[in-house]
Amino acid sequence: MSAAPGQLGGAPAPPLTRAARPVRWSPAALGHSPVLVVAGLVIVLLGINLALTPNMLGGHQLPNTLNLLVPSVLAAMASVPAVMSGRGGIDLSVGPLLGFVNVVVVAVLLPHGLGGVWAALPIAIGIGAGVGLVNGAVVAYGRLQPVVVTLGSYLVLGGASLVVMPQPGGAEPGWIGYLSGAWLGGYLPRSVLLVLAALLIWALLRWRGAIALILATGSEDRAAHTSGVRVGRVRCLAYAVGGAFAGLAGLGLGVLIQSGDPSVGTQYTLAAVAAVALGGNVLGGGRGTLAGPILGAVSLFLIQTLLSGAHVSSLWIQVVYGAVLLAALAANSSLASRLGARQAVGAL
Repeated sequence: MSAAPGQLGGAPAPPLTRAARPVRWSPAALGHSPVLVVAGLVIVLLGINLALTPNMLGGHQLPNTLNLLVPSVLAAMASVPAVMSGRGGIDLSVGPLLGFVNVVVVAVLLPHGLGGVWAALPIAIGIGAGVGLVNGAVVAYGRLQPVVVTLGSYLVLGGASLVVMPQPGGAEPGWIGYLSGAWLGGYLPRSVLLVLAALLIWALLRWRGAIALILATGSEDRAAHTSGVRVGRVRCLAYAVGGAFAGLAGLGLGVLIQSGDPSVGTQYTLAAVAAVALGGNVLGGGRGTLAGPILGAVSLFLIQTLLSGAHVSSLWIQVVYGAVLLAALAANSSLASRLGARQAVGAL
């Protein structure tokens, strides 16, 4: 018998803890919503960008702009489930993993006749999910800190990418080239299908109750375990889902560069973590959304294009990412402290 919605491995879904309960919106709460704050930031940055580069969203420029954005958005989405699952679940392996998927498609699958969409797509997602599952199993059952585990994966995947493809080169399969094009007279880039696929996976998991279990585990894993949740399995699922999204991000990177490159993936690691923090997700786990980090990734992308439009050296991009990450972490810590204080007052 299949598990009912809200169950995983036959375990009943627990009542949501305080930290995992949905926010009850009110006019006051709306003013302090991290998602609304970062949405406002996106609007401001977009307005400044359009003032500096009016043709940024022009008909022929829009597909190129969104093709640049897609890997960043998917990398941010890939970082969300691990953070939600708690224990400081920052996944540092996302960047090298999407780079590894990129070079495997170009240097391994295509030469062996597996470059077609119905072979390469599930293999790419499977590689990502498999790596994420290993990370999650070590974190959940090996009782190691996620940062340490995923840093090890970061180094392994970076080295493996260089072994598979020592130098950038090759060409992506034809269907990847097709995704680089656009519909509706060049206004709707096909690469957004990769983001839609990730959103569909997320919607399915939410419908089945898996996202609620991940949030409950990240909030209070002992309470979740007491309620019957198989915490280890849920944490493994969270990392596997993030890995699957990283696999889609690897395909998005292929759409962007139209070749294989063993070194370019690592640059997405810092940006993905910064996007999650900027999106308002509590890095301690138990609270957060998918929309916030997506908007965070868009904000960082707009900051990058703003620097380019202002003719600032690209060497400053990592400096800005680091500064944004520090500011977002400070705001994140303040938010977590306020939430903890509210829970303490509510428990009195």
